[in-house]
Order: sequence, then structure tokens, then C-alpha cells
Amino acid sequence: MPEGIRKINVIGHLHPDTDSICSAIAYAHLKNQIEHTTIYEPRRAGTINRETAFVLKHFGFNEPELITSVTPQIKDTEIQRQGGIDGEMSLFAAWNLMREAKADTLCITDEENNLEGIIAVKDIANANMDVFDVSVIGESHTCYANIVDTLGGEMILGDPTSRVTGGSVRVGSTPEMMEDTVKPGDIVLVTNRYETQQFAVECEASCLVVCCSAHISSKVIASAKRHGCAIITTPYDTYAAARIISMSIPVRAKMLSEGILKVSVNTSIDDARKMMAHSRHRFFPVIDENSTYVGLVSSPNLLSAKKKHVILVDHNERSQAVEGLEQAEIMEIIDHHRIGSIETAGPAYFRNMPVGCTCTIVHMMYRENGVEIPSKIAGLMLSAILSDTLMFRSPTCTQMDRDAAEALAQIAGVSIPEYADAMFEAGADLTGRTAEEVFHGDFKVFSRGNVKFGVGQGSYMTEKSRAAAETLVGPYLREAAISEELPLVFYLFTDVKGSSSDILWYGEGAEDIVSRAFDVEPEGGKAWLPGVVSRKKQVIPALMATLQSIEQDAD
Repeated sequence: MPEGIRKINVIGHLHPDTDSICSAIAYAHLKNQIEHTTIYEPRRAGTINRETAFVLKHFGFNEPELITSVTPQIKDTEIQRQGGIDGEMSLFAAWNLMREAKADTLCITDEENNLEGIIAVKDIANANMDVFDVSVIGESHTCYANIVDTLGGEMILGDPTSRVTGGSVRVGSTPEMMEDTVKPGDIVLVTNRYETQQFAVECEASCLVVCCSAHISSKVIASAKRHGCAIITTPYDTYAAARIISMSIPVRAKMLSEGILKVSVNTSIDDARKMMAHSRHRFFPVIDENSTYVGLVSSPNLLSAKKKHVILVDHNERSQAVEGLEQAEIMEIIDHHRIGSIETAGPAYFRNMPVGCTCTIVHMMYRENGVEIPSKIAGLMLSAILSDTLMFRSPTCTQMDRDAAEALAQIAGVSIPEYADAMFEAGADLTGRTAEEVFHGDFKVFSRGNVKFGVGQGSYMTEKSRAAAETLVGPYLREAAISEELPLVFYLFTDVKGSSSDILWYGEGAEDIVSRAFDVEPEGGKAWLPGVVSRKKQVIPALMATLQSIEQDAD
């Protein structure tokens, strides 16, 4: 196995049946055992049917996680794991952090790491250029600790944790010049002149900033205490202090908090690239599945996105696979169907055998590798074999399927006849089910030349349950063809014990196709197919041969 792979998805086909789900779980377990790892994870490509739900519950398994696409996602690229900052951090501190981290964007988060906003270098630069905004410190309710830190100073009088609640920043020159400018609540920058310091205090200034680390007389300190005026000293001269003090405001005052363009770790690279192309920002926050902040990503990061690694089980047709398969790396294919249309970018392990079930192949691979089969895994594989072979009645069933099922039944500790009846009954139960749910319980799309068509199948233990399913699903075929964008749809209602099927259809020329393919005379919009129970071996080849013949006649 190549190094650096964090996860390999083992996936069955769309509209998964019991074999698709059980082979994914069993094969992922086998691979993890062989390679002493945990990176192989089973996935489902759609909603499971009632039969499969019964199987999973019976043997104590949860449904595999849903996966609908294997296109590269943000989680597959290099996320800049830059921590969030507190909204109370000063612009000055944020600027220094950007320089140290060589970043031009910071994300502001709360205590639970939820994203509150973002701030970029240009936002700080714009704030620094707004030299006429003398009231910004008060309007932003800036903490005195921020002012002290920004000015590199010391708080001689006052509480560093308290906040500026109003006023403007003024430069104190002489009492005569300050008389009409300094108002109550202002922050006044002064030097060493006693008269200036004292006058600012008496004008009810909220804070005195003494520049050049100048001396402050005890009388001024005492007066400031009486007037409730804070005192901060700074080594900066008046010009530098006046320039930099506005950078003490908290980043929340200048951050972007509305309309933030962010991406999820599950956002596809293609979608992220489109979003970034229409934005003036360079970096974008990334949130995880819980909507908490995890880092930043930029357009160049998308170029390094790694392909997802997948193993396909129980299918090798492109039309039956999850979206984005062409952008993934297919490592293996384990299947028992005809060789279809999936292409790989490089060599891949491909095991395809003419047996009745994928789990029969998986069982063989357990034995070949000397891996012990847990009883619960054995139960899953047995269920898949019974389902796909209709308890050995399907013409696709081989002696290898029977032998595997008997061996697995012994490991799982179940009686095949009793368990099979319970499983098929669970799958045939129509209580509370919609036509759409029944239709998609086992439905696959195929193609022959320029024609695409879909074939679904339901298996029933009694004639009563089969008739009920026909009544429910038959009228839905037209709607299904439209939603699936298919010109032809066929559906098999299979009587397991009677080894026969009714076939219904929708689409132009569908009745003639059925008549020619199975040499029958349809009546009332359906046809009875005695002895036909296998979609793979008896139905698909006949339909494809007929469609090819029709296509040749048209030429």
C-alpha cells in the first residue's frame, strides 16, 4: 500500500443491495486484517433497503457512512492550520502576528472555536490610514491593556482590564491651546510639563498618556486619582504615540463578520475553486463537520489536493458508481458482473469471477489469506449470497456459492432455510413504504450503444406480496424514468419460491423490446417470465442483445 494514504473507501454501487453493503463491510475488514491497519472503511452510495437493514440489525452492524461523491475535497488538500484569535486582540498585536506567521489573513473565533470574523492586512492598513478618526478608541470600547501593550508602556494608575467608553484622542500642548479642545472622557497625550498634565486631568480626561517616559509628579497622580483619570507612560515620543495608539483597538471593530466566504472540509475542490475565482480575498476560512474553525485555505492550496482512494465492490459500471470517480484513484475492483465501462488511470487489482455473489469471492479471499472470519462478518456474507442467488434458485448460483454459504452459515450459527425466509420477508414488507422507496431498493442503470436503460428488481416470498408490490410500483415507473433521466425503465417482480418474474416497463418501444427479448406476448402492460429470476444473467443480456439488434436494424 502506498504511504501517506489516510483512508481508503470501500464502496458498492448506487441504490445498494445486500451484497453491495455486506461485501463492502466484509472486504474492508479483510484488508484491515491483512495489512494491520484501520484505514479501509466501508461506505454506502445510497439508502439501504429493508432487507439489508434487517441483515445489519440481525448481526449487530450500523449502516456504513453515506458517500455520494469521491471528488477531492478541502479535507484532501493542505489546510493551513492557523489558530483563531480573540476578537479583543489589538490591531497592533494582530499585525505583529501576521508578520511572524507570514500570513495576511487572521480568523477571529470565540471560546468554542466558532468563526466570528476575519481580518486581513489591508483592513489593518486601512484602519492605520484613517488618521482623522480620533474617536475610534472610545467607540470600540478598547481595553486599557491593549493601549498599554500597543504603546509598549506601563499603567501607573487605573485598571488595565477596564475599557475606554467614549471621548477622543487629543495631543496636549499648552493649557491655552487645550482649553477649547480637550473634553471630558478624552485620552490626552502629554509630555513632561506639569501644567499640561494637571490641566488635562482637571478637564476630566479619562486617560493621560505620558510620552517619552516623562516624569509625573505625585501631585498630578493624586489629582488624577481624585478625578478618576487613568495614567499610562510610554517610551514613545508624542508623534509616534499619536500615530500608533489607534492600533490598540480590538480586531472585532474592523473585522469582516457578515457575508464571509468560507468552505467546509467537505466542500469539493471544484466548488471551492469556482467560489474563489469570484472573490477578491486570497485566503478563506475552513470549518469542519461541526461548523467550527480549523484553518485557512487559498487557491494555490487547491493544486496540491490528493485524490481519494477507493475500492469498488459489486460493480464496475460507471453509471452505477458514485460521482467523481474519474477524479479518484481506483485501487481495486472486486465484482461478479460483466466487465463494464469503468476506466482506471493506472494499474489496479481487478478480480472478477462468474459466481452468484461478490461475497463468495470475498469469502475465497479470506481463506486464501488465512484470515479468520468473525461470526458476525460470516453472517453478513451469508446474507449477501442468499440474497443474490435467491437462496440458490438463481441461474447465476454456482457450487462455489453453495459451498461458501454452508461454510459461512456454520460460522455464523444460523439455519439457512429459516434465516433466508426471515430475510426475504423483511425485504418484501411494504408497510409504510412509498413507491419510490420500493423502486430504488434495487435499481441499476445500464447502457448499450447510445441507449441507457434502468432495470430494478424486487424479490418476494409470496404471490400476495408480489402483487402488492406491482400495484404500488407499477404506476411509479413513468415518474422514475423522468427523475432518472432514462428513456427506458424495466422492473422485475420476482417470485422466489415460484422461480418466476413479472416484468413491467415504461418508455417508447419498451413493450416491443420485452416481447422480442423474452419471446413473450405482453398483456395489460406486463409480461410473465417463467424461470426468470436473475437480472444479471437472464434479463440484462437479453435486453442488451435486443437493443443491439434494433440499433443494427435502424442502420
